[in-house]
This record gives sequence, structure tokens and C-alpha cells, in this order.
Amino acid sequence: MVRAHCRICHFFLFLLSVCPVIAAQLQIDHVTVAGANLDVMRKAFTNATRIGPEYGGRHANHATEMALVSFPDGSYLELMGVQPHADPAAVAAHAWSRFLQSNAGPCAFAIRVGDDAQVAGFRSAGIQIKGPERGGRMRPDGTRLEWETTDLGSSPRGTFFPFLIRDLTSRRNRAYLTGRATTERVSGISKVVIGVHNLDDAIALYRRVFKLPAPDRERDPEFDAELAWFDGTPVILAHGLTANSWLTRRVVKFGEIPCAFVLRATGESTGTRTSQWFGQKVSWADERKLGWWLGMELSH
Repeated sequence: MVRAHCRICHFFLFLLSVCPVIAAQLQIDHVTVAGANLDVMRKAFTNATRIGPEYGGRHANHATEMALVSFPDGSYLELMGVQPHADPAAVAAHAWSRFLQSNAGPCAFAIRVGDDAQVAGFRSAGIQIKGPERGGRMRPDGTRLEWETTDLGSSPRGTFFPFLIRDLTSRRNRAYLTGRATTERVSGISKVVIGVHNLDDAIALYRRVFKLPAPDRERDPEFDAELAWFDGTPVILAHGLTANSWLTRRVVKFGEIPCAFVLRATGESTGTRTSQWFGQKVSWADERKLGWWLGMELSH
């Protein structure tokens, strides 16, 4: 009886090791918005949301710099631009070079991992793994930050699949530049919306890699897309309703990358337009001011 119990325990431990990122563990670390000029992006974000991003410093890659808006749940939204006087070769070699130089807006997202066992689990799912790769930046106050990133799949880092990030220095120092959240008006990141070429194919890939059940599906003419949401996760896959929709054109231009982010507001949020997604009202910031799609949903 004891041996049988031990075998059952080992079996469940094995399942946890090979299926590490189930719905409840798809925890957003941060999302990234790419553009050529960080100052322009910061001003546009403040103008559209009345929230001022904090300057986070230059990355050690001699190509990019960033500002962030951090939230009480520990996640943050990163605005990434090209450093003044950046090394052209470093910019060209960057995984998001095309997104940066073309002002693509939403381009990537990351999830947190704690150990090598979680990373190893993806290999058993048959997905390509690249890394880990060390990175870092220096905060304006001189605090040095270091981390490791691991890429999933063959697409550019964090675009169709999230990339994995593990801190080598304090994560709190990375997320909270002043020791606290940038804003209390938003509690965290609710959804990452990924534009895709073929919705059925994208659903099948996500279900295989993350061991997910079938998603809920609906259409939003206002957003001009068919949507598939994996309940309990932050992931929504989106496909343009027509060949000439903004989303279809974006996917043709940039590939399968995030096309919008939805934040979780702590109070009523007003925007230029609203959508109803899976029973939840989403209020959209003025896209003309911001330059990309950013939604706010009211937290329950």
C-alpha cells in the first residue's frame, strides 16, 4: 500500500515537472511596447491614460532603453525605445529590431519562472527552447539589475509564446523603481491579445504546449476580430474578421505578435470606445493619442 502511494506521488510529481505552466501558472511578469523614441512613447502614454511612466534606464545591450508603469500585483508594462546614440549593429541584432524601428507598439510578453524544472517541462512538450540568456540594465539610481531569459518556440522572443524570465537580482528592484507601484488606478495586467494568421492552428498550439482546455470564442466587430480566450489565463488569440481589417494588416506586416494589452482598472474607466469581451466590459484608450490598442477592464 505504501509502495502504491509512493508510485502515485512520484507520478504526480512527474506530471508537475512536464506540465509546469498550466492556466493558473501563466503569470504575467511584464508586457512590452516597442517604438523608436522612448520620450515620444512616454508622452503619448501619459496623454492617453493620465499615468506617467517612470524611466527605468538603459539596457546593457547598447541598443535599447525603457520606462515602465508598475502595478500593485507585481506586473508591469514596459515601454521600450532605441537608446540615443545606440550602436546600429546592436539595434539591428535585437530580437525586436523591426518592431522598435517601425513603432509596432505591443510586441511581447513574459512570464515568471522560478527554477530549471519549469523550463525543462517545455522541452517535454516538444517546443523549441533557446537560452537561458543573461541580461540586465542599470537603474537611474545606480542599482544594477540582472536576469535570465529563455525563449519558447521559433518566433521572435515573447511574441506568439511568452518568453520566460528569472531574476538573478531582486525582482522587486526591477518592478518597483521607487519601492512601490507607479499607479494604484490599475491593479495589474489582465489580458494579452495576440494577433494570429489562423485561429484554429494557434489554438491547437497553445493547447498542446500549455495543456489547456478548449477556449471560449466570440466576435467583436468593434475590435474587428474573432477572439479565443483560454479561461483562467491572460491569453486571448485574435484573428481579423476581414482581409482588410487593421488586425489582418498588422499580422501580415509584423507576424503573430501581441496586438493589444488589457489592464485591470480599480475603478470606472472611460475611453473612446468600449467592447464586451467574455462578459467583461473593456474600455479602450484613445488609439489616436496612444498609437496602439490599450484596454481597461473593471476588476470585480
